[in-house]
Amino acid sequence: QVQLVESGGGSVQAGGSLRLACAASRYTPTPYYMGWFRQCPGKEREGVAVMAGGGRTTYYADSVKGRFTISLDTIKNTLYLQMNNLKPEDTAMYYCAADFRFWLENPLKSGEYQNWGQGTQVTVSA
Repeated sequence: QVQLVESGGGSVQAGGSLRLACAASRYTPTPYYMGWFRQCPGKEREGVAVMAGGGRTTYYADSVKGRFTISLDTIKNTLYLQMNNLKPEDTAMYYCAADFRFWLENPLKSGEYQNWGQGTQVTVSA
């Protein structure tokens, strides 16, 4: 188990940028899988970007490729999501997720993860 705390959400106009951060518990090993998911009211939680093996492999949703970048600071045990060229359809609650297992069948599927943060809201206005 690991405690995850997100920060960095906010409101921005279309075309703007935000950087989300997810701080994992200081004295726990870095989970093998760490990633970002988002959810709009009434919709399923969807995978946005996931990193495995400390950056060995990354996965991105097609809708964010070329605009979002996931990164990990292993010293701070903190995961980041740099979001550029934001669009109104990126508006959602963003959650950090983590899992210590060494293989997930579908890393962009929310049901695979055992550890979740409380979420941070991102709102993009047109």
